[in-house]
Amino acid sequence: MKATRQLHELGQSLWLDNITRSLLDDGTLARYIAEDSITGLTSNPSIFDAAIGDGDAYDAGVHAKTLAGLSGEALFTELALEDLRRAADLFKTVFDATAQVDGWVSMEVSPLLAADTAGSIAAARHIHHQGQRDNLFVKIPGTPEGVPAIEEAIFLGIPINVTLLFSCAQYQAAAEAYLRGIERRIAAGLDPRVGSVASLFVSRWDVAANKQLPDELHNQLGIAVAQQTYRAYRELLASKRWQKLAAAGARPQRLLWASTGTKDPSAPDTLYVSALAAPDTINTMPEKTLHAFADHGQLHGVMSDDGGDADAVLAQIAKAGVDIDALALKLQQDGAAAFVKSWQQLLQRITDKASALAEKSKGPALP
Repeated sequence: MKATRQLHELGQSLWLDNITRSLLDDGTLARYIAEDSITGLTSNPSIFDAAIGDGDAYDAGVHAKTLAGLSGEALFTELALEDLRRAADLFKTVFDATAQVDGWVSMEVSPLLAADTAGSIAAARHIHHQGQRDNLFVKIPGTPEGVPAIEEAIFLGIPINVTLLFSCAQYQAAAEAYLRGIERRIAAGLDPRVGSVASLFVSRWDVAANKQLPDELHNQLGIAVAQQTYRAYRELLASKRWQKLAAAGARPQRLLWASTGTKDPSAPDTLYVSALAAPDTINTMPEKTLHAFADHGQLHGVMSDDGGDADAVLAQIAKAGVDIDALALKLQQDGAAAFVKSWQQLLQRITDKASALAEKSKGPALP
């Protein structure tokens, strides 16, 4: 059995951390669904920056929308949602067959709103309405200002992918926001079934910490944080508070592993996929990592509900001089800043493309 299928069989969803128009046009995404057990996908500003910037797949769309009077963020949002609606339709069969547990796609609010609670809520409402697909998550970062926006969006019935989570504490804050949103819906007599995932970024820990650590501790921090977070996730699902909500019909907010591509060339290219095999979770992976795992990936058991050796590993890493709490905050801030940079590059790229295409459409000047 193919390694990707083995993961699917043990109860982990495999999502693609990428979207491009060419993936949709040439049937590649459909093939991943059929052959590699892909049952959803995620996107972010960096992914769209690369997709729109590389080649001419979006040129016709940019030009048509410019002629229709769109520009900047509004133009990008409609371009992105065109792709995501098509992807959502490809996953609709999975969405229906799993009673809306799986088969989701994700669209991020503007990264400029990471510290703007009210703006994030307004943007989430707009994307949810404009998206026109039941299996579309709106991504809101789990920043301190994002947490109340997550709660309010859940209360409003907007499915949310909480992004930019790095630590167990950040995950727990996002999970609490989800629970509060669902509890408020139940108190108001509303349907408690609102989809959500909480996305923990893994490999960036090791990129940041490896240079401070001895070789024997390289590439262990991200996995240890994931193990610790998985324990908290399992404890929450076993709690009386959650059991009460589940009895009322609520769905669990699923834990998602993000940033699972190996960045260290000396480490196995399937490191974070094999290590993060766990039931009732999602692994969203770049194409390169998907190809590697489908080709030669191996499973080495599943993650332990009790966190395994996470506490011991984290203690060793702290003893080696890494301030884990401070690094978690820095990673979240740096991640938000990186998305802002990609967002600004993306909007500038669209503006430049629109201008160039407009000039091209005028044709040569008459003599």
